[in-house]
Amino acid sequence: MALMVVKFDLKKRVKLAQTVWFMYWFAVLAGILVLSLGLFFKIELRKRSELMDNNESHFLPNLLIAMGLIACGMNAFGGKVCYDSLDPIKFAKWKPMLKPFLVFCLGFNALLVVTALLCFVMRIPLQFTLAEGLKNGMKYYKDTDTPGRCYMKRTLDLMQMEFRCCGNDHYRDWFEIQWVSNRYLDFSAKEVKDRIGSNVDGQYLMDGVPFSCCNPSSPRPCIQHQMTNNSAHYSYDHYTEELNVWRRGCRDALLSYYGGIMNTIGALVCTLNPLQVAVTIGLQYVDSSLSTLANPEDIESESEGFLLEKTVKETFTDIMAKMKAMGKGTKVEEGGEEGVATPQEGGFSS
Repeated sequence: MALMVVKFDLKKRVKLAQTVWFMYWFAVLAGILVLSLGLFFKIELRKRSELMDNNESHFLPNLLIAMGLIACGMNAFGGKVCYDSLDPIKFAKWKPMLKPFLVFCLGFNALLVVTALLCFVMRIPLQFTLAEGLKNGMKYYKDTDTPGRCYMKRTLDLMQMEFRCCGNDHYRDWFEIQWVSNRYLDFSAKEVKDRIGSNVDGQYLMDGVPFSCCNPSSPRPCIQHQMTNNSAHYSYDHYTEELNVWRRGCRDALLSYYGGIMNTIGALVCTLNPLQVAVTIGLQYVDSSLSTLANPEDIESESEGFLLEKTVKETFTDIMAKMKAMGKGTKVEEGGEEGVATPQEGGFSS
């Protein structure tokens, strides 16, 4: 017995086809939007790819681009089928393709769910990727003369100004690395000698941050050097006074920015999924209602549309039986190949 049977006459079939056709083209627009956001996300990641610890972060935008392209092509095809369903002659050429297409649509809908989940879950690995990438980037900040790293200073400065952040987790992260190149240090100066000598790794560490950490909204001129030395600045106490550098870490700022993009795309994909399910069901009813015409030669005759030709249990049983049959067929073919090979081996031995 068919599942969710609906009776159709010509007027209802036309209305169904037109409605599903409209929904398909709306789904095409949603696919274009997913594709566009995937491209935008990829471009945004590439802008700061040197601050990423690996290339795995590009997996999600690549998946979104692929899903957007597939959605556009698949829904355009579905819209064309619905449009041609109003003409029996044109619809006849699409009829053999519909069952494989509907199965593909089911697989695509499942993949959409996975994609939506990834948009929300990928924030976790991105956090670790940014933490390690920023840590390495800060180490290379001073290497303005080193090929392959000379751009890092500019990248970090622009990022800190754009996202109003400083350091990896905190502005004090800059206190733990040498971010001034040796070419700009006077090694004959006592202060430089003392700082390098007091460090196990021989680095020139100081309680200062790059200029890009300064907050231009602060009324006081930026204090970016000797930040923990109260006597170096007039009327200043770094324990109590509001510092005029950005306090927010760049990892948190970037994670918030990229996380916002991923959440927006995830919400869009979640919205697209019910629409894809709806058009898949609609196309199934269009197909079944045209396949069960009381008089195939009379387009105006009544028909029945259904979601499944049999009940869910019977459909599941049929699928399992077909899978078992395919498995047995494969074993028979393998056994046949072994049987052919055995006499050949015996012939050689004699």
